[in-house]
Amino acid sequence: MPDRRRFLINAPLGLLATASAVSSPVQAQPPAPATPATAGAPPTFGTLPPTGPQITAATFAEAEKLMQVTLTPAQRQMAASAWPTSLAGLMKRRTAPGKLKIGDSVVPMSRFEPVLPGTKAGPARARFVRSFADPGRLPASDADIAFASVAQLSRWIESRQLTSERLTGIYLERCRRFDPRLKAIITLLPERALEQARAADREIAAGKYRGPLHGIPYGVKDLLDTAGIATTWGAEPLKNRVPVTDAAVVARLNDAGAILLAKLSLGALAMNDIWFGGQTMNPWLPEEGASGSSAGPGAAMAAALVAFTIGSETGGSIVSPAMRCGVTGLRPTFGRVPRTGAMTLCWSLDKLGPMTRSVEDAMLVLDAIAGPDAGDLASVPAKLDFDAAAPVRGLRIGYLPEWQREASDVDRAALELARKAGMKPVPVALPDWPYHALNTILFAEAAAAFEDWTRDGRMDMLSEQTPDAWPNLLREARFLSAVDFVQADRLRRLVAERMAAIFGQVDVLLVPSLREEMLIVSNNTGHPSLTLRTGFVQVDEARSDWAPHPSRPLPKFAPPRRVPHGVTLIGRLFDEGTLARAGIAIERLAGVANERPPGF
Repeated sequence: MPDRRRFLINAPLGLLATASAVSSPVQAQPPAPATPATAGAPPTFGTLPPTGPQITAATFAEAEKLMQVTLTPAQRQMAASAWPTSLAGLMKRRTAPGKLKIGDSVVPMSRFEPVLPGTKAGPARARFVRSFADPGRLPASDADIAFASVAQLSRWIESRQLTSERLTGIYLERCRRFDPRLKAIITLLPERALEQARAADREIAAGKYRGPLHGIPYGVKDLLDTAGIATTWGAEPLKNRVPVTDAAVVARLNDAGAILLAKLSLGALAMNDIWFGGQTMNPWLPEEGASGSSAGPGAAMAAALVAFTIGSETGGSIVSPAMRCGVTGLRPTFGRVPRTGAMTLCWSLDKLGPMTRSVEDAMLVLDAIAGPDAGDLASVPAKLDFDAAAPVRGLRIGYLPEWQREASDVDRAALELARKAGMKPVPVALPDWPYHALNTILFAEAAAAFEDWTRDGRMDMLSEQTPDAWPNLLREARFLSAVDFVQADRLRRLVAERMAAIFGQVDVLLVPSLREEMLIVSNNTGHPSLTLRTGFVQVDEARSDWAPHPSRPLPKFAPPRRVPHGVTLIGRLFDEGTLARAGIAIERLAGVANERPPGF
């Protein structure tokens, strides 16, 4: 089980596990008679009419165990007596008739900015130079075409050796043949895709070539809105939800001439790999889940059901399925890609990014979707400087020595590949801090985003009701301390300052992909990451995002099974170009990117 799921179970949240621990029945507090204000008297706390349930000293005695404070009996009694008036404003927002409805589009007033005050980030120039390598002759085999990179496919389409209609037909046939086993597709769009493909072919024949994504079929995680097409978030209550506008990323891909072929699966509300249609499986090891929450994009890429995909990440949801399914996952800098029209889980953590067959493919897609949008207040203008052929000699690649000692042989070999490419390994260190405390931000923001679902019972409609699924976690998060949230936000600043210091020493950082601390740290600091396949390992048991449970035993294998494995590179803020250059060099030397899962 990936460490990122372990903390969902075991990390202390400061949560109240049961509201039933109070010793007296819950009763409505009668409204107090209004008292005329004395002229010239200033406002004070504790003077609102009391509201809400009756609170007793026993209520506070139970809560103290979780909040780790100790009150005297007199203090408990005072707190219980004052609570209905002190928190009356909060209760009014939650429950009063005609209560204020805060729509999904309203973002918090406090906005996370990954670039620290007084510092600059990103390249000084905007430049994008794709590779000029000859893609070779168009393969005779449909499977060979399906597994080709976007870099190759685009050259064949541009030179009219391959039509978008034929390519779209190849992927549609593979979707129909393989997806019943994988459950990676929520909505397939055959008629629409073929119509778009024919239009692309007509444009290209007329000399109106839009660029490297023109005529290329793709899929998006089904939390991105698509006009007139169901967008379900993988959740039972939204199976029939149909938006009227496209997400900003979808609109940009349409403008680039790409062909939307499928809406891809995600674990319900962006958690793990189980959605209302079942569990999305890993093409390399069909007995295990594809990992999540970008499960559909990961599985669809590994099985060549589309040419590229769009995933999202809040705490590992691109990195983990990219690792499990052996594909390339690029999580851009927070703010690089607009999230307008995407499901909100956490305003200060959500990121959208490409999942592809190669590093260069990821950059081709990033170039098309990056840039600010008025609908996402966190999106910012930022230059992108990338040259696929630029040398990497002299780049400083950081690593944590203690992590390398604990890592797999594939992880350690990747550092040697970087050295072989001419990069200079530099040891760095992270302080021994309580990084898991940062998850308070994730849980609090997610609980706010889905407050209505928790209160009105929609969470109860999700198929997963285990302790490590959103329904339970977000119910628990209702009892998080606001003080702990602020302290986590302050810790976030300390961690950001430490990461800035590390990137004063190195150009990129190489880490084991599922190293829990770095997943938490880099998502909270907003740094870009690139996950790529660099080798293979043997496993004797299926892996899972879910906590062990008797009803969900994991298959064991004898002899062990061979599955892909890779590493993750972390880059400077808004410096995806350097990150990709390092990734291309390691990818080329590893020489495993073109290997396919058996049977696909």
